[in-house]
Amino acid sequence: MVSPLRKAAAFVVTAVALVALFLVAVNAGSLQVTPEQLFNGLFVAYDDTVSTIYDLRFPRIFIAMVGGAATAVSGVLLQAAIRNPLADPGIIGISSGASLAAVLVTGFFPALLFFTPVFAFAGGLIAFLLVYSLSWRGGLSPLRIILVGVAVSTMFTGIMSAFSSSGGATSSSVTSLVDANITMKTWDDFQTIAIYGAIGLVIALLVTKRCDLLALEDKTARSLGVDVNKNRMFISAVAVLLASVSTAIIGPISFLGLIVPHVARLLVGTSHKVLVPYSVVLGAFCLLLADTIGRTIAAPYEISAAVIMSIVGGPVFILLLRKARSSYGE
Repeated sequence: MVSPLRKAAAFVVTAVALVALFLVAVNAGSLQVTPEQLFNGLFVAYDDTVSTIYDLRFPRIFIAMVGGAATAVSGVLLQAAIRNPLADPGIIGISSGASLAAVLVTGFFPALLFFTPVFAFAGGLIAFLLVYSLSWRGGLSPLRIILVGVAVSTMFTGIMSAFSSSGGATSSSVTSLVDANITMKTWDDFQTIAIYGAIGLVIALLVTKRCDLLALEDKTARSLGVDVNKNRMFISAVAVLLASVSTAIIGPISFLGLIVPHVARLLVGTSHKVLVPYSVVLGAFCLLLADTIGRTIAAPYEISAAVIMSIVGGPVFILLLRKARSSYGE
């Protein structure tokens, strides 16, 4: 049982770290400003340097934060809905399905850019239902979900790569989605992810009690009057929506939805009333950190945030799988 003081401390420390990281990300590059200059340039008087940073770096930073929050909460909801602590929208194929739909819309219907998250949601939902149906054999095995999810994810990723290599005039836009590259994102992109992301996050905050009920044994939940299957599918749909919104603008980010929920549970406990809002803050911090590291560690070249998350998340996933091998691997 995590004490209220520890929960409050976790929120405060993570929020302060996010603000500090934001200032670091703003100054990560050839143009740098002091906090005072940044404030004056934004709210007091026009400043050339601040204006350039505002147009080029701010959209990228805010998109990383919203995308990280959405992906992290998606992982929390998925793990609650299918009762699999190894569930992640990237691992079980949701992000790849959403990304494929987003790539197709970007390639063939660029005029529908604002509605890309809607099509991505449809693609993610198809991928989830495919994984869910193929994994069902009188029940859901966590190992089967992972194996089928990896297979589905690989299939969709292969299709995306093939399309990216022959993307024609829109190849740069398509490639940025396939590679999960946040470079050159604009305020229009942020507006899109912010609107759809806000809708998904608000719904997620409203279903926290349902997530806690799904943590119970199915018989116990049903004895309390809970329609387990209906709630499981609804929460899964919200999780798919959040993952798809992030994927539609950023591209598929693996392991973020796996790592953040596990770290968050250690810091604030398992109650979703606290776990979901804390995952919003921690998810925003983690993806912004990955993106900032990616664009500074090999400057002037950039490494995609997805690559950074894979380098960190791969070993973490293996450790979690080994730790739970008696339940998930045997």
